Amino acid sequence: MRFTAVDRLDAVPASDWNRIAGTGNPFVRHEFLVALERNDCLGDRFGWWPRHLLVYDGDRLVAGAPAYLKANNYGEFVFDHAWSEAYTRAGLPYYPKLVVAVPYTPVTGPRLLVDPQAGRAASGRLIEGALDLVGRSGISSLHWLFPDDATATALEGHGFVRRLGCQFHWRNAGYRDFDDFLDSLTAKRRKEIRRERREVQRQALEIEVLSGHEASPAHWAAIHELYRSTFDRKWGIPTLSRGFFEEIGATLPAEVLLVLARQGEQYVAGTFNLVGRRRLYGRHWGSRAFFPGLHFELCYYRLIEQCIERGLEVFEAGAQGEHKVARGFLPVPTYSAHWIQHPGFRSAVADFVGRERRAVEEYMAAVLEHSPYRTPGEGTVESPRA
Repeated sequence: MRFTAVDRLDAVPASDWNRIAGTGNPFVRHEFLVALERNDCLGDRFGWWPRHLLVYDGDRLVAGAPAYLKANNYGEFVFDHAWSEAYTRAGLPYYPKLVVAVPYTPVTGPRLLVDPQAGRAASGRLIEGALDLVGRSGISSLHWLFPDDATATALEGHGFVRRLGCQFHWRNAGYRDFDDFLDSLTAKRRKEIRRERREVQRQALEIEVLSGHEASPAHWAAIHELYRSTFDRKWGIPTLSRGFFEEIGATLPAEVLLVLARQGEQYVAGTFNLVGRRRLYGRHWGSRAFFPGLHFELCYYRLIEQCIERGLEVFEAGAQGEHKVARGFLPVPTYSAHWIQHPGFRSAVADFVGRERRAVEEYMAAVLEHSPYRTPGEGTVESPRA
């Protein structure tokens, strides 16, 4: 089996990449990753340079991983600021590093894409090839971000240090409708959610739920402006261009889900989301002004309704956010895996990650003690799947 790396995913036929990536998770689809590359979302400006990892058996692509050389840690959502600072203080260059990830996307999913007919030999060859690439190139480290549990376990077998994180996800327990979901909550939480939804109803807002098939250029202009507005108010860089949103709407229309609030003729708030085979992924929110309860309505409640209507199992509403717990989201583990070139530093990272893991486990257990559900165990979510 032959290992190689390419700096443009459109050098790989979409049919070949999607055959190993599958169609269950939109973020590793050829269409999504190529849209980032074609629409000025990567490169020198943001410190993300594609370096996708590939394994061929003859002329057949049998394994791959979306990978990027990085000059910073922006847009990763697995924070290694302290590691980079310590590396630099020791007189060693931490950047560039190599990450296997989906840029700007803290979503668990396939990070080791393998042809089912090729099996473990192909996945092992890809991991070994990646480690060899890092060693030969003088790159400081290799980081696999948001892999599923099985991939994280496989990477541990190759000497990677597994790191534990936490997000808050909502699980569909076969609810008939939104009221059925509310009935599973404590009386206090039911009342709070109903009050928040009534606040939105009193504001004379029209709410639209659209797929990519239904979105017009005007909708995409509004989504992009609202997306940028969030970064204008907070620290950060709006990395996704309008061209990216429009291309995704055209190439993955069934996977796109927009929720927009309109006041008169003007769109005043909205969310951009993607839908997988089993899961709904809340990604980006923006608003022109403050409207009481509207963030919760567009980012959570309308999307929970969509999960129930579509029979989706889990709703992932993005990274962080303890405020989600009161609205039915409970903690789940997320993973990353790290290989550091310097043996002494690798040992120090392993020690830190071990102590951090215990703290994260204690934190998740403490959050579960404040579950909003009436029945113990209701709403808990298994480790993320592809």
